[in-house]
Amino acid sequence: MTSIKIKFRPSTVEGKEGGLYFQIIHNRIVRQLNTDYKVFACEWDAESESIVIEGKRPNLLLGIQERLTWDIAHLEKVVRTLEMKHRRFSADDVIAMFHKKTKESSLFSFMHGVIAQLKQLGKVRTSETYTATLKSFMAFRKEQDVPLDGISSDLMLLYEAHLKGRDVSMNTISFYMRNLRAVYNRAVEKGLTPQNNPFRHVYTGVDKTVKRAIPIKTIKALKELDLSMKPSSDFARDMFMFSFYTRGMSFVDMAYLKKKDLQNGILTYRRRKTGQELAIKWEKCMAEIITKYPESKTGFLLPIIKEHGNERRQYDNALHLVNYRLKELSTMLKLQRPLTMYVARHSWASAAKAKNVPLSVISEGMGHNSETTTQIYLASLETSVVDKANKMILGLL
Repeated sequence: MTSIKIKFRPSTVEGKEGGLYFQIIHNRIVRQLNTDYKVFACEWDAESESIVIEGKRPNLLLGIQERLTWDIAHLEKVVRTLEMKHRRFSADDVIAMFHKKTKESSLFSFMHGVIAQLKQLGKVRTSETYTATLKSFMAFRKEQDVPLDGISSDLMLLYEAHLKGRDVSMNTISFYMRNLRAVYNRAVEKGLTPQNNPFRHVYTGVDKTVKRAIPIKTIKALKELDLSMKPSSDFARDMFMFSFYTRGMSFVDMAYLKKKDLQNGILTYRRRKTGQELAIKWEKCMAEIITKYPESKTGFLLPIIKEHGNERRQYDNALHLVNYRLKELSTMLKLQRPLTMYVARHSWASAAKAKNVPLSVISEGMGHNSETTTQIYLASLETSVVDKANKMILGLL
């Protein structure tokens, strides 16, 4: 039997970070595998052998925890490999093979490193999309890693066929492929693999999506619903309306708005997705929503994140609840498709287009990096024009 544990070694200097290392025990022989992960004593829970994610540097700690989880899984896989060879091995053999495998640049290990780095930089949403992509690709590979220089056009075509065989939508396939391509290009930049253009034959575009926008008259009907006896639904409606009022602000950006972001009648924030800074003139309708709720002591403008610590979990829970209540409101309004927070963003773009607002202005208002992205948002609107033409033709029969 082989035992693998994570241990903490305090610093000999008071107030300094200690080091984490792996303790590997095999046939009663104990060996240590040192790491370069550093944490303070208060950030380590010895009983659960895990990092305490709190304090002033949660993103850094999340990144370290991600790497520890990956290293443990990698060590356990090394042990299984040695056991399957049906020969005697030592703890030193485990460490030697671990180092050998780590040196061989692989997609799984490299992508885990990218994910950890994104968490350290506070780009949690991007790290989550990369994690979902890696999970999908690992399922396709049946947990068998692949060296970076082994990522070929044929392999990507097989992965695409695998996804199609599971009825995954083309937009989701493109989502996974573009994430993998971004990680692969990072590896190319670092000189870990030559550029073999493995994604040239797979789909990386964006299909037209089902129309998500709702007309202004429906938004007015939503605004006028009497929800005085349904505070949870009322809150969901307010969040939807606030997003619409603020040019389709995403829920994650709404959640992290600070009171200090509102100065001299201007609400300024930086999009968490792109880092782009946007400024919005503060209007009465926005203020009415803010004043409905008790003033937060956390410094956040909206009552989405209500206490310090676990901010991301509070955001996720709030988004789930809001979308659930919006779905109920969709039934009340007899809508064909359920409302979500994303519908507010599409609806603002749709309303702007209906009023002949130039594409460049809509793009700027939504914080898109290019007008191409805005065109994708608006592409589904064109189907209504075709539908009207078809109805007119059918009326001739």
